[in-house]
Amino acid sequence: MKEHALRRALHNEVHARPPEPMSAPVAITHVVMLADADAREASREHLLALLRDQHLPVPDANANHLRIDLGRWRLRWELHTEFVTWTFMVDAIDGLPKADDYGLALRVIPQQWLQALPGECLSRIHLWAKQTDNLADRDELHQQFREDSLVACQLAEGFATLHTDFQIDPNGYSRMLLRVGQLSKRRLGRLVQRLLEIETYRMMALLGLPVARSAAPALAQAEQELADLAQAIRSARQDEEAELLERLTRLAGQVEGQYASQHSRFSASKAYFELVDRRIQDIRETRLPGFQSIGEFMDRRLSPARSTCDWVAKRQTALSERVSRMSNLLRTRVDFQQEQSSQALLTAMNKRQGLQLKLQSTVEGLSVAAITYYITGLMHYVAEGLQAKGWINDPTMVTALAVPVIALVVWRITRRLHFKVMRPDN
Repeated sequence: MKEHALRRALHNEVHARPPEPMSAPVAITHVVMLADADAREASREHLLALLRDQHLPVPDANANHLRIDLGRWRLRWELHTEFVTWTFMVDAIDGLPKADDYGLALRVIPQQWLQALPGECLSRIHLWAKQTDNLADRDELHQQFREDSLVACQLAEGFATLHTDFQIDPNGYSRMLLRVGQLSKRRLGRLVQRLLEIETYRMMALLGLPVARSAAPALAQAEQELADLAQAIRSARQDEEAELLERLTRLAGQVEGQYASQHSRFSASKAYFELVDRRIQDIRETRLPGFQSIGEFMDRRLSPARSTCDWVAKRQTALSERVSRMSNLLRTRVDFQQEQSSQALLTAMNKRQGLQLKLQSTVEGLSVAAITYYITGLMHYVAEGLQAKGWINDPTMVTALAVPVIALVVWRITRRLHFKVMRPDN
């Protein structure tokens, strides 16, 4: 069989970015770098440079995901549409980590190489997973996280407990403490991956918030301008319509330009918000009494930002539709005025045509007389020739008798030509 060129790539898409099997205790550092096309390509080259230094084989040029064991530490690299993630993992000692212990994975990484990661850092997370049998113990919570924003919940149907405050420490990292009970390596890997993705997608979704805030004043100004134009159109004179149409065209260009430059960001934020919701559902959290869960925290803290982005996106769409309707209304009004002018011009042309027809009828009468006169003259010459032959005695009498006949024939022929030309089917 002839295979489709994309068959294997499409088939393997369901296996893309599989979770990393891991066992507690483990220290993880997850770095998200916002990257454009050049930065994403630079990220690939940065990864290849590390692999060459470690004398390891390089991946395929089209690879967008890589898991590799570098001995003392493990690396997970993922290339996404707008960002690149670097996840560093190292085996840790069991027990409650101190604040400085969360960055354990970074200590074994070449620091010069780490500081040169391409792109702009959007998120940095330390996650410490420890093995414990007492998942209900809360004594360690207040030692690690801020109480005012503390999130604590049970995950994976009660086989793990998460503690975090979604705060950035003095070193620029947020921290998560995951206490794990009886979880398999792959299930723990899936849980850790989803927790890291929640924070990653949360930050990516919030990229639309500054755009929404900056777009609000321009939207308010455009809406006021449209309201002023609508009021002006109601009372505008015919000579003012061209100026109003020009103003409306400029406003439409401004609104469509803003919509085109910001719509993709709002659409991406909407998709990322939905991914956050989906990942929260995937971790199957259970609320602990006295603490807020991740779902509750995200719902309360993200809802205003999400509503702002949705509200601005809807305002842009509504404004674009209103400008389009107003443009159609004004153009309809201008077209109606032009049709009225055209109708008046056609009426004037019909009047002139009627006058021309009347004048033509008058000229036709003169034409009959002139044609009769010339034919009668020719007839007189013929009569004189007949007299010279002796066939008739008085040529003048013959000419006089021929005049009515000639005039009648000429008139009939002229009328027939007139009716033939002026028939409706012509």
